[in-house]
Formats: sequence, C-alpha cells, structure tokens
Amino acid sequence: MDFSNIACWIWPLIAGVICGILGYLLGRLFGSNNDKTIDYSADLEDCRRKTASLQADLDACTRKTASLEADLASSESKLNLAKKAPLAATSTASIASSFAAGVATSETVIQNTNTSIPSPSIGIIGVPFDAAAAKGVYGKKRIKEDDLTIVEGIGPKISELFHNHDIKTWAALASTSVEKCQEVLNSGGKRFEIHRPGTWPMQAEMAALGKWAELKKWQDEHDYGKA
Repeated sequence: MDFSNIACWIWPLIAGVICGILGYLLGRLFGSNNDKTIDYSADLEDCRRKTASLQADLDACTRKTASLEADLASSESKLNLAKKAPLAATSTASIASSFAAGVATSETVIQNTNTSIPSPSIGIIGVPFDAAAAKGVYGKKRIKEDDLTIVEGIGPKISELFHNHDIKTWAALASTSVEKCQEVLNSGGKRFEIHRPGTWPMQAEMAALGKWAELKKWQDEHDYGKA
C-alpha cells in the first residue's frame, strides 16, 4: 500500500471537515443573533399612549387655570363694589338724616306758631250723615250733622271750646288725642278741668262712621262718658 499519497488526500479532507464545522458554528451563531433581535414597537406604542394622556391632562389644567383666573377677576370686581357700597350707604343715610331733621324743624315751627292745630288725622273719614238712621236710634232727640253734643259728656259750652280750637266735626274730634282734648278743656278755665274726655274721641268716631246703634248702646251703659 502506498502511503505516500495519503497526505495528498487526507489534508484536504481534514480541511473540509474543519471548514464544515466552522461554517456550522458560524451559522448557528449568526442565526441565534438574528432570533434575539429586540422588538421595541410595543414600548413605543405605550409611550405614545402615555404622551397623549399627559397632553390631555395638560389641556385640562390649562382650562382650569383659565376658569380660576375668571373667578378671581369676578371676585375682585365684587370686592371693589363692596368697598364702594358703605360709602354710598353713608351718603344716603346722611341725606335721609338731613331731610328728617328738616321735617322735624318744620313741624316744631308750625307747633310753636299755632298751638291750636290738632294732631294730624290717622285716617278717620266719616260716612255721609244719615239723619233718618240717627233719628231711628235716638227717637225724639234731634241729631244735627257734626253736633259735638251727641258725645256723652260734651255740652254746648264745651262744644264751643272745641270749635274755638278748630275741632268742629265728629271726624276731627275722633282724630284728636285725649291729651289734646284735655288741653282744650283747660283753656276754658277751672270749671272745665274736672271733665274727663277719655272716651270722647271714641264716641265721635262711632258718630262719624254712622254707628248710631253702637253709640247709643255704649252711652246707655256708661255715665256721662265715663268708662
């Protein structure tokens, strides 16, 4: 057997085997690296969603900031009006006080210049006088319109005193205070001071309103106008 030719064919065989092994190893190595390629598409999509959410939050914060700025401006405006209101109220109160003082002064002047003026009426307005109705209650006694002597306790002399003080009607007497009635009596002297006018305005009111039955009943139950 000629071994001189073995080297000629074995070395290429070994080289081929070695190359095959290297090729296999290199193929496995590069194939494994390709399989291990990282896919970041899911992370990228997640980042995009988070960015959109943050942008929505930013827009919401911007809108809230604008709303708060509007509320602040409105509050400042109301505060300025509230600061001005006391000044306006003080001015109004001052004007009202001056007006009231003027009215009080005018009333004092009137009272000092003419003490015979009766107290203002608080709304006693008589009804039209019905002589027949009055006669139907009082019978033979003749009743004249605005005759103050219909009031129990008032006679002709006292009626004259009231006329002198411009109290000439039932309605006027009904609107006169008891104190004023006493002043009228006092003006006539000592003999008139003993009279008690406490019920006279009340009786005059019933006469002015045509309540003849009520007036007659009351007078029958009392003595000379005394309650």
